[in-house]
Formats: sequence, C-alpha cells, structure tokens
Amino acid sequence: MADFPFDAVGFDLDGTLLDTFRDLGAAVNHALELGGFDPVPVDSSKDLIGGGAKIMLAQAVEAQGGMPGGPEGDDFRALYKQMLAYYAEHNAVHSQPYAHAREVVAELAGRGVRLAVVTNKFEDFARSILTQLDFIDPFETVIGGNSLGKGADGRYISKPHPDPLFEAQKRCGADRLAFIGDSTYDVKAARAAGVPVIAAAYGYCDKPPHELGADAVIDSLDRLIPALETL
Repeated sequence: MADFPFDAVGFDLDGTLLDTFRDLGAAVNHALELGGFDPVPVDSSKDLIGGGAKIMLAQAVEAQGGMPGGPEGDDFRALYKQMLAYYAEHNAVHSQPYAHAREVVAELAGRGVRLAVVTNKFEDFARSILTQLDFIDPFETVIGGNSLGKGADGRYISKPHPDPLFEAQKRCGADRLAFIGDSTYDVKAARAAGVPVIAAAYGYCDKPPHELGADAVIDSLDRLIPALETL
C-alpha cells in the first residue's frame, strides 16, 4: 500500500463496474410500450445511461414526440414510476460484472485500498443489483443518485455534481481518492471534486473515450491498477 498512490478508489456502476444495459433497456421499453410509444433497440440504451433512469426514459420519449408537459409533466412522471417499478423487479436478469471486475476489486482491497461505488442509479437499485450478483461486500459504501437528497433546485445531488465524490472520500476516510467512469458525468464530477479520473473505454461512453478529458483511458479493467499507478 505504501507505494500505491491512492488509499481509495471510486467506481461508477453502469458501464464501468457492471454491464447493465440489457436490463435498463428492457425497463425503458416496458415503459414506452405502456405509454403507447414504439420500443427502441435495447443496444440504444447504452447511449442514454450516464445521467440516470429518468434521463434515459425522457430522451427515449422525446425522440418520439414527447408527452404533454414534458419530463416534468404528470403523464411522464406516472410512466417513469412504472419504469422504476418494473426495473425494481428485473434489474439483475442479464446484468453482470465486466471481465476482470471481481479480480481487480479483490486486488485493490487486498492492498488495503478502500472502495466505493458512486452512481447516478438510485441507491436501492445499485445495492440490490450488487447484492444479487454477490458483489457488494468489497465496497465500503454505495452512493446513489438519490443518496444525498435534493438541492435547492429540487434536483437530486448527483454526478456531475462533485458532492457524491466528496461524500465517497469522507465515508472511506481517504486522503487520496481516484475515480473511474465511462461518461461526461463522471469526468465532470471528478474534475469538480479535484480527484484524478480514468475513463472506461469499454463502457457506455457518451463521447469518444479519449475526448472525455480523463487523466487516462483504459480498454479493460485489467488495466486499471497499472493506470492508477501512473497517476
């Protein structure tokens, strides 16, 4: 541990630690069909994941003409609740850790590095999926998109806001935290928090990985520890 540059590492969840797009896409399509919209190709959900479930559904709905009142209208809110209810019951049907995820997490923990999950997914969902996959125990904390409550603007305090990363660092008792994620939300949050960030090029990147502005880019999780050691 003495020669490792970080005493804590934070992981985004969807597209970074876990491959979850199939279950998320199924939930989006369930809601779209209930709302009278056409389903979208499940693969397209990869492009919508970073901002959380509400943004995923809103963009899919808006692409087909939207709903009265938009994403803040009562019709959309009802549809969103139905999507969340479906996802609560079907959130780990196809989702799995990425290749090397378990091994890398175990190695970091073995080095005495404290680990956190920082996601825009609701905390209950994140904990549920990790528990079902028997992958929650290595993590000191799981911070979801709703974990820190809402700000003065009425919106949940989530990435790209830096506070979830500050909270992860606090809960881990860490002086030096690094973060890995696959989206602009992740990189912006890390930059605002002043922590180094690595981009997961294998994930659901909403921009070309090398254009996200991260300190390093990896194509596979087995490259994470070497990348961290160079920062």
